[in-house]
Amino acid sequence: MGRYVVRRLLQMIPVFVGATLLIFLMVNVMGDPIAGLCGDRECDPATAAQLRREFGLDKPVWQQYLTYMGNVFTGDFGTAFNGQEVTELMASAFPVTIRLTIIAILFEVVIGITLGVVTGLRRGRPVDTGALLVTLIVISVPTFVTGLLLQLLLGVEWAWMRPSVSSDAPFDELIVPGLVLASVSLAYVTRLTRTSIAENARADYVRTAVAKGLPRHRVIRKHLLRNSLIPVVTFIGTDIGALMGGAIVTERIFNIHGVGYQLYQGILRQNTQTVVGFVTVLVLVFLIANLLVDLLYAVLDPRIRYA
Repeated sequence: MGRYVVRRLLQMIPVFVGATLLIFLMVNVMGDPIAGLCGDRECDPATAAQLRREFGLDKPVWQQYLTYMGNVFTGDFGTAFNGQEVTELMASAFPVTIRLTIIAILFEVVIGITLGVVTGLRRGRPVDTGALLVTLIVISVPTFVTGLLLQLLLGVEWAWMRPSVSSDAPFDELIVPGLVLASVSLAYVTRLTRTSIAENARADYVRTAVAKGLPRHRVIRKHLLRNSLIPVVTFIGTDIGALMGGAIVTERIFNIHGVGYQLYQGILRQNTQTVVGFVTVLVLVFLIANLLVDLLYAVLDPRIRYA
């Protein structure tokens, strides 16, 4: 196991470098960030040249990337164009988005897997048909529509919640935004769990366990569920980074100042340091989440061994 983890960590290095290089190049072709600072007016040439020297934008792109990566390994993600350190923006944004992501993942795990198991064991019955219909509707409706409807109904019409979230964004205020963020993924988890449960329920090892006289709950929990959760864990693991990076719409709807909000502001203002810094951390989240998913395989299925 230890050798496998070390090997995976070494493999993450070129992936991390390649992903950050691609993001760096894409952000730098969005346009001239200095021109964006001046707004509608054209920048004074002397001022523009001074700003480019100050932010290192007068150097070739490859040199800018090497300088940036060298600073990243020392914990310096650069300075935004407003003079604020990107690490300060991260310190205020990431805790909010992490809380929002935790709530979304809990919805996926608790509601999605539970519905998937129930419908998988009752395939073809009314509860299965109803769940499939509801999840199909959730997948078909865009997230911004779901968010606006829930905000209108729960926050404005019924006054069950505040229409927007306060600046500190405690867990209780993030329940509805977390449900909106998790809605599509929750539907996929339900359908994926249902399919996996229904398929494995006809497997030989399940029939053997039933033939031996094992209690039904033990067959489901110890044999059927553990093997059926492998594809579900894969999806949820990769979804962690997607939820954190894809929360732009949800955070905009509920006025949450998290990672999505900062990314939106950075793209809108062509603030390359902010965008690249946040995306770099999200790349690390993706890589670590995938490593943890691979390690969870051995927990769910004892037959899986890593050398």
